Amino acid sequence: MALFSSFFSSLLNKETSVLGIDIGSSAIKVVQIKKKHGRAVLETYGELALGPYAGLEVGRSTNLPIEKVVEAIKDILRESKTTTKACGVALPLSSSLISFITIPPVSDKQMGEVVAIEARKYIPVPLNEVMLDWSPIPREDSYIADDENSTTEKQGTDVLVVAIHNEYLNDYQSIVTSSGLTPGFYEIEIFSSIRAVMEQGVRTDMIIDVGARTTKLYIIERGVLRSSHIINKGGQDITMALSKAMSIPVTEAENMKRVYGLKGGPEYKELTEIITLNLDYIFYEANATLLSYQKKYSKNVSRVVLTGGGVLLKGFVDLAKISFQTQVVYADPFGKLETPAFLASEFAQAGPEFTVAIGAALRRLSELQ
Repeated sequence: MALFSSFFSSLLNKETSVLGIDIGSSAIKVVQIKKKHGRAVLETYGELALGPYAGLEVGRSTNLPIEKVVEAIKDILRESKTTTKACGVALPLSSSLISFITIPPVSDKQMGEVVAIEARKYIPVPLNEVMLDWSPIPREDSYIADDENSTTEKQGTDVLVVAIHNEYLNDYQSIVTSSGLTPGFYEIEIFSSIRAVMEQGVRTDMIIDVGARTTKLYIIERGVLRSSHIINKGGQDITMALSKAMSIPVTEAENMKRVYGLKGGPEYKELTEIITLNLDYIFYEANATLLSYQKKYSKNVSRVVLTGGGVLLKGFVDLAKISFQTQVVYADPFGKLETPAFLASEFAQAGPEFTVAIGAALRRLSELQ
């Protein structure tokens, strides 16, 4: 099963167009954009379910061998009529280890060495087996005035540390190059999502990304990642719970979930109860993460942004609003692109599923300008 759409095919410019690639556990998404008059313009996009490549139903999480993933990527590139090889690739959050550490006050030249030393405490494998990246996190109260002419950093520096095992990264590089693509970078999906949905401002947001296998939670303050958490439950779990409880095939359970969600009415009471039970677990875990952040930093999360295919379930946003008692909105990554106005409703509906791919494409486009 695939969803494809393309625009302006006669106007595509191979030299300035770029792709964003999101290889998830249940589907691959691609987005092709280009820069025109200072604006990122959508050229084509596509989604391809991976379940059938593993002999499973659409919507099921997979663990495909490299050659099958390559086959799927080639299929979606062909069917969505992409015209460029230049791309940025998003890696699953589960492939990485993200830590927030505090290092003592040091000079910029010493920071890398100190981060590597501190990171050993959090990374369970030798550092030569991982690709390590890090970024200092601005802290509002980092500097305390000693006198009227100088300031001294009284506290240490908060640092975001990301590690990806070399073996995993090598597999992805093999997949992408075997697919005929030219990657400009690989980045963890969390950073693609932030780029695609966050706006400039000082507020604190929580992104809830519901995938097939897991739900990812990110808390973003002033555009900077401050907390992340993975819940081992996603859209696939709801489908499997429906199939088991209602004694129906997985395909039928997935179809009922997509068609009715929480809006099936009295005749679908059991369907509603099962979905609600699973979502309540996700929302409970999300609220615990939110409250922990608020307690630690004495700051409220002012908005919850929903992304990932799982949030498109009918009634999801209504239940989320009740659970979080704050503003809840769907991610609108297509809003950062110039798109045909007559398809506005389609893009609003598809937006949460393409957040990661759009975020990767936006970074790749910025690197080529």
